[in-house]
Amino acid sequence: MSHTYDVAVIVGSLREGSLSRKAAQALTRLAPSHLTFRFIEIGDLPLYDEDLEGEAAPAAWTRLREEVRQADAVLFVTPEYNRSVPGLLKNAIDVASRPYGQAAWTGKPAAVMSTSMGALGGFGANHHLRQMLTFFDMPVMQQPEAYVGSAHTLFDAGGNLVGESNEAFFKSFIDAFAQLVERHVGVKELAAA
Repeated sequence: MSHTYDVAVIVGSLREGSLSRKAAQALTRLAPSHLTFRFIEIGDLPLYDEDLEGEAAPAAWTRLREEVRQADAVLFVTPEYNRSVPGLLKNAIDVASRPYGQAAWTGKPAAVMSTSMGALGGFGANHHLRQMLTFFDMPVMQQPEAYVGSAHTLFDAGGNLVGESNEAFFKSFIDAFAQLVERHVGVKELAAA
């Protein structure tokens, strides 16, 4: 593989010891070498307020927008809060979608993994996030779906995945995402050449 693709990783949890962050880190360790990853932090973003656009826009908003624009693709890993995405993730989606018509997300291939300690694996959060991403014409990976239930049982004290079947699933997920990125970003590169 001669081309390396830059993937922005967005984790929808601030908690120290976050299961979503552990899952994201596991995915990056298992990924093909032609994907490089940058974790983009979203906990410092002021709530979106259109009155702050323009010269008064908070520096954290500008940073997020630029980091997303620079990425070839986006990997989202999130917990579920009240059958949806956490507020900080929704805020990040909103911040990088503005100013109107200049969304940093537009057209970037994406994958969504949701985590929970319960059996449903964050199904509601996963689908609410996918619904938001369709507005930005982001090709979102459809298979394999990743609703990671009982996430608290998947990692050892060092944050490493335990169990061959868990590792195999995470590997199949990130490999499929790599193929999606290659298809979509590669087509754009050919069209631009």
